[in-house]
Amino acid sequence: YRPGEPYSPKGGYFKKEAIEYAHEFITKEMNLKIDYVSIFGGDEDVPEDKESYEVWKSIGIPEDKIKKFGREDNFWGPTGDEGPCGPTTEIYVDGIEIWNIVFNEYSCQKDGALKPLEPKGVDTGMGLERLAVAMQKKESVFDTDLFQPLIEKIDELSENDNKKAKRIVADHIKASVFIISDGVVPSNTEQGYILRRLIRRAVRYADVSGVKEGKLSSLVNIVAEMYKDVYTNILQNVGMIKDEIEKEEEKFRKTLKKGLKQFENINEKDISGTDAFVLFSTYGFPLEMTVELAKEKGVEVDIDSFNEEMKKHQEISKAGADKKFKGGLAGHGEMEIKYHTATHLIHQALREVLGNHVLQKGSNITSERLRFDFSHPEKMTDGEKKKVEDLVNEKIKESLLVSFEEVSLEEAKEKGALGVFEEKYGDKVKIYQIGEGDTIFSLEICGGPHVNNTSELGHFKIKKEEAIAAGVRRIKAILE
Repeated sequence: YRPGEPYSPKGGYFKKEAIEYAHEFITKEMNLKIDYVSIFGGDEDVPEDKESYEVWKSIGIPEDKIKKFGREDNFWGPTGDEGPCGPTTEIYVDGIEIWNIVFNEYSCQKDGALKPLEPKGVDTGMGLERLAVAMQKKESVFDTDLFQPLIEKIDELSENDNKKAKRIVADHIKASVFIISDGVVPSNTEQGYILRRLIRRAVRYADVSGVKEGKLSSLVNIVAEMYKDVYTNILQNVGMIKDEIEKEEEKFRKTLKKGLKQFENINEKDISGTDAFVLFSTYGFPLEMTVELAKEKGVEVDIDSFNEEMKKHQEISKAGADKKFKGGLAGHGEMEIKYHTATHLIHQALREVLGNHVLQKGSNITSERLRFDFSHPEKMTDGEKKKVEDLVNEKIKESLLVSFEEVSLEEAKEKGALGVFEEKYGDKVKIYQIGEGDTIFSLEICGGPHVNNTSELGHFKIKKEEAIAAGVRRIKAILE
């Protein structure tokens, strides 16, 4: 769609227009020369994309520059077991795929059968960094202005000229900065685990590059300066981002020496999956790091056996996730159950005092206290903390009934129940309700358990409120 042209909300264009727009942008707006394009060549299930072939010919691409590839290269989707999918056409400049257009013509069923999709869709994507390589006439993305300031700083800090190591450091630290600025902190699960792996691999290759210990965090300033006009949250949280990287580097270094010693003590010709998993679980070595170290020694790692060990670990992690879903309880004693119910009250109280942008990001409960993490961009004032505290205590004094019902996920959403909807729920979910009729105060999807009445909780008191990540705050509270 271009300004001034008619636009149809039901979709007003398909292959011809999509290809023409892409061609116009690359050749006229960007003034780049297309090397060649590719289309889906067809297989036993889906015919060749002759329409795209003819469109490319009609706008001047020679037949010998229209390459036909199979399903692996030029057919996208579905995401998961079912959903939209279809043939793709791609644009190559300087031998690099710059643009990919997906024509969602089919709906893939669970049994793998493809049915014609109505209406059909166009899903187009362009690699911004790849385009930068072509526009700036560089050999790789690391030579563009998207990475050069970082590479130059790493050159300054390094004691050797290991180009691969420096590029890994630049890539991983840049990614880590963005992840932390979005509120993720290093951990052993979920997004936090990805972040931990990135930082630890950056530490490893900083050592290979000869970057002095503790200097990695200085790269945060470079990233912040590069993106200050686009991602202002990075500049605002430089101190916190540096702290997280420094803390993770320090944690990793405490185990790194022991882990490397353990690695050197493995005398077998090849490294077993069990040994690799011990390096992972005890010393924090991601599998790829063990594989890299093994390659340097000329030995192999039993990856299949490692994956079996990892599967067992994931089953344990899943049990932990189920516990998290039940409110982060460390146990199911009387006080833990009281604190669990209190997290529902504090969640709703925070939303009423601070706004509906507040959502639970995690919780941890023991018999002595509760810890509640929530989304909020700034430090709470003393007045706000007092209001939340008073509101929770008001609901405790009102002796509100705590009850639950099992409903479908759709029903839960319709009722306005709070929940982490990215999580995988079953066919039925439990909704816990605090209050009745006009006095309903809280409605949340939760696994339980809870007290029967808020009057059982005692007096609620906030002991501390602090930042734990960009845009994420933590409250520690007790019941007296």
